[in-house]
Amino acid sequence: MVRKVAIAGALVALFSIPAFAATEYWVAMDAATKKCEVVTTKPDGTKQTDAGKQTYSTQADAEKAMKELPACK
Repeated sequence: MVRKVAIAGALVALFSIPAFAATEYWVAMDAATKKCEVVTTKPDGTKQTDAGKQTYSTQADAEKAMKELPACK
């Protein structure tokens, strides 16, 4: 019985870890207004395009990159 509980606990932990994963940030350019913004979902390529071509681990890093990107100036 203890073994089944341990296995069930391990499975729950294994499947819940991705839910607690670190958030990724992208610099996206709105297709209509041509203004850049930091978003937490990957730009879809139609309404928003990926201006930075990479992900950032913190919002501060993404905002810093947004200020330096030629497309966002």
